[in-house]
Amino acid sequence: MTRFVACIDLHNGQVKQIVGGTLTDDRDDSLKTNFVSEHSSEFYSKLYKENNVIGSHVIKLGPNNDEAALRALRESPFFLQIGGGINDSNCLEWLQYASKVIVTSWLFTQDGQFQLSKLIKISKICGKDRLVVDLSCRRTKDNEWVVAMNKWQKLTDLNLNATTFQILSEYADEFLIHAADVEGLCKGIDKDLVTNLYQWTRDLPQNIKIVYAGGAKSVSDLSLVNELSKGKVDLTYGSSLDIFGGNLVKFDDCCKWNENH
Repeated sequence: MTRFVACIDLHNGQVKQIVGGTLTDDRDDSLKTNFVSEHSSEFYSKLYKENNVIGSHVIKLGPNNDEAALRALRESPFFLQIGGGINDSNCLEWLQYASKVIVTSWLFTQDGQFQLSKLIKISKICGKDRLVVDLSCRRTKDNEWVVAMNKWQKLTDLNLNATTFQILSEYADEFLIHAADVEGLCKGIDKDLVTNLYQWTRDLPQNIKIVYAGGAKSVSDLSLVNELSKGKVDLTYGSSLDIFGGNLVKFDDCCKWNENH
């Protein structure tokens, strides 16, 4: 059954909701921000723990976020996952407080070539059950989904398909997929991607977890994702959520969905 999973996106030490496609490595002039919270990262960490929103994650979007991320993790030890700049040299440090670490750009060369050897290495260090692979992606004109790295600006050589998930599931038991093209727009989920996520992973072991993020705009999207993915894929909300300044989805309603399903 599809569950609601929450997020804490950090940018320059603050909890924000950002249009994913506008993130760059350059100055923030082109950055489009939907929401900047007056609350600390600890506030959201405590809120998620009190409402048992398991599997929730903290994502560090760029530098100057380590302190805020650490405060969130310490508020609810071993409850939140952590992503952003994770590699083989710092993963165990973060696992002192995080339930799992999320690895993404480190798995690729600078020009976007996937390195399976790196995944095998970090999986041995962390353990398969405490590792999440971020496969956030962009849709190409050929109607394929390609993993994007470096704040979703650089396309890699790794396509999302059944073979990719089959290989990677040997070394991680959870995958986080942001649909970067619709992230932060509140215009609806990428239904084709969610449907394909089920098709690509339906033959994998039941314990393999898939979390989708991007575009969710209604509490009914939980039911939609559940239908499209046969309950295989969980859903994260961002800018549409009332706790992030949105007026489309109530956090309490999402928590009630989890309680009732």
